[in-house]
Amino acid sequence: MPYIKKDPANPSSVNIFFEDYGSGRPVILIHGWPVSHEMWEYQIAALTDAGYRCIAYDRRGFGQSDKPWTGYDYDTFAADLHQVITTLELNDVILAGFSMGGGEVVRYLGRYGASRISKAILVSTVVPLLLKTDGHEEGVPGEVFNEMIVHIRDDRPAFLTEFGKQFFGEALLNKPVSQEIQDWMHGLAVVASPKATVDCVRAFSETDFRTDLSTITIPVMIVHGDEDKIVPINATSDITASLLPNAAYYRIEGAPHGLFITHKSELNQLLINFIG
Repeated sequence: MPYIKKDPANPSSVNIFFEDYGSGRPVILIHGWPVSHEMWEYQIAALTDAGYRCIAYDRRGFGQSDKPWTGYDYDTFAADLHQVITTLELNDVILAGFSMGGGEVVRYLGRYGASRISKAILVSTVVPLLLKTDGHEEGVPGEVFNEMIVHIRDDRPAFLTEFGKQFFGEALLNKPVSQEIQDWMHGLAVVASPKATVDCVRAFSETDFRTDLSTITIPVMIVHGDEDKIVPINATSDITASLLPNAAYYRIEGAPHGLFITHKSELNQLLINFIG
């Protein structure tokens, strides 16, 4: 099994499961909550066919990576990403993060710089801040995240089923993905650590990435659906685009949060064009 092995000299490190496909310029794909690296199936196929090397890993607590009781904060997530990059001796890397995975991208750049990174991609991300605060009125009220945690602790599988419907913009007369896709995503999510699932709600909702964004000078692409009911575009990517005025920004009309499935062809072409 391919693992980035935990560092014996670093007690906070863990074994990180990853998969490595193709050859050429390396693209690291960082998954969203609460699934695993397998969500990138259609992007990995498109990018490797286009001549790129795709490295996708499971965040600690998710998929096949170790599931410690603590360590679910963005400084630690960025350190895990740094361990992936240095262990595999990667340079000229494109970092691509989806949803909470965008936080790893910008926190990594804020802490470790861009000496090994050439471009960054933010897809439907929580950056710069998801939570509503006095200085961020566009954000989502804290009560929403408190209620999520209550439901996760009460009946996590049932919560994940309902979350999946919202994730893909499902309604009574609108089913953008098959039941099989919903079942697949549910299966990826339910194997996660319950503790990680809860702790990451706090991490992705409360972490402020505006200082990290201020350090970024490499090319960035931002992609977000304007029908995203999980991570509202006006509270996140619209603001990120204003803070990174040189970024390429694509608002995908009618796309829900899970646009990596519902709008995979459009997203894949944007990725290939930007990386190239």
